[in-house]
Amino acid sequence: MADYVKFTVPKELKEKQFSVLEKAAKSGKIRVGSNVTTKAIERGSAKLVLIAQDVSPPEIVMHLPLLCREKQVPFTFVSTKKELGEKAGIGVGASAIAIVDEGDAKKELDDLAKKLADLSK
Repeated sequence: MADYVKFTVPKELKEKQFSVLEKAAKSGKIRVGSNVTTKAIERGSAKLVLIAQDVSPPEIVMHLPLLCREKQVPFTFVSTKKELGEKAGIGVGASAIAIVDEGDAKKELDDLAKKLADLSK
């Protein structure tokens, strides 16, 4: 596990976060990559941030959990960049993704955010 990964996401939450990501990618808006994810968090438009655990060098995404806590944005971890990119429907790996418009996944996202907040304490 990478240094920046502060908690383990249970299996049922992993499935739920992928469901939210897939719905948001189809009916809402997402931002892909660590730079645009950082901007979305700083601007207050990020609703949920998903961070890959296999990013090399880890400094690319190491600041994201700290920034999310500071801005009170829920965040979670995904095993690989490849898996994160596939679930977002972009066809390539992604180090980080921010959901900025949840689209049809609003209720699911709210529920997931509460559970992730409890997990990251």
